[in-house]
Amino acid sequence: MCGFIKRVTDSPAVINLLDEVGLQEVIPNFRVEQGELNFYPAFGQNPTRRIANVIISPEKTVDATWWFDCKAVGNTLEVGKRTTFNARNLDSPYWQKAVQGYRAIIVATAVGESQQMGKGSQHYLMEADKGLLIGAVYRPFANGLYSTAVITRPPHERFSDYHDKSIPCFLPHDADFVSAWLSDTKVDPVIDEVLAKPKIYQDLKVTNVKTFKNADAKGMPEYLDADVI
Repeated sequence: MCGFIKRVTDSPAVINLLDEVGLQEVIPNFRVEQGELNFYPAFGQNPTRRIANVIISPEKTVDATWWFDCKAVGNTLEVGKRTTFNARNLDSPYWQKAVQGYRAIIVATAVGESQQMGKGSQHYLMEADKGLLIGAVYRPFANGLYSTAVITRPPHERFSDYHDKSIPCFLPHDADFVSAWLSDTKVDPVIDEVLAKPKIYQDLKVTNVKTFKNADAKGMPEYLDADVI
């Protein structure tokens, strides 16, 4: 489960990352962001819980409610009861159309993961100095609004120490891959490979925290190295 995303906007990491992967056209949208942005799913059926600047094409970003199951009602969205802030079972007909033609990218500097421990949970803030690209899907609505879900994949052996049920679909920092991902190509062996074999593409500093937003550490950080590609 990926239930928290952070983007530190005054860090050069975000702009450098976008430039590295060929997304220069959307850089102005990120330059105007200010401060630290914390994104949470639309629990409580709150459509204003959006992820800012979800990249849906090399030239376009949108602010999207972090909950795929929505419907347009007037000039807002009504959030459905089906839990859909993560897209995990990609073989399900529910997700297939989106994965084949409505892929998106979320740019982050950190994600939050939780692991059940006894009767409680441990929360881990996972930060990347060079930023992260996270695979997502999106839905456009007739009233001009959007919803989104983070793609998660089956457990990763080393990531499972912090969340043993899934891993966010991290994407390689590669311009050719990003171009293919944001295209409307339905079948692409390179994309299939990334979805089938989840990897950690950036080194992660992992801190056990009381809350994701305040990042109050409960101990010394650990380090999760990127996979050897």
